[in-house]
Amino acid sequence: MSTRTFRIMVRGVFHELSAEQRAELLAHAAEHDVLRAAFTPEGHLSYDLAARSAFTFRFLDSGEEEEDILLATERAEEAARAWLTERGYGYKNLRSQAEDRSQAPLGKRQRRAAAQHQR
Repeated sequence: MSTRTFRIMVRGVFHELSAEQRAELLAHAAEHDVLRAAFTPEGHLSYDLAARSAFTFRFLDSGEEEEDILLATERAEEAARAWLTERGYGYKNLRSQAEDRSQAPLGKRQRRAAAQHQR
């Protein structure tokens, strides 16, 4: 059985941040810029408080079975909640979106490479 790779995005909105919390997030904004966003096992947080109070965590996980994506999504949501709670950041509207990369359609280059490999 092959390993499946899952990409999970957990989105939400910061809620009722204190002035100190907002300043702390703004001070670290460069580390969390959407242009630096990546899917990682520990989760990567991106936000742009200057534009809006929304945030996105990107997680990379894996499993053997198709159903493992549900467990991976639960782990991602719990990790996001834990990160926010540990720092005392209020949040709301937490929601997740998960993708099984083994089920994703191939891009043009991938299709071409697969066709050449089969020849």
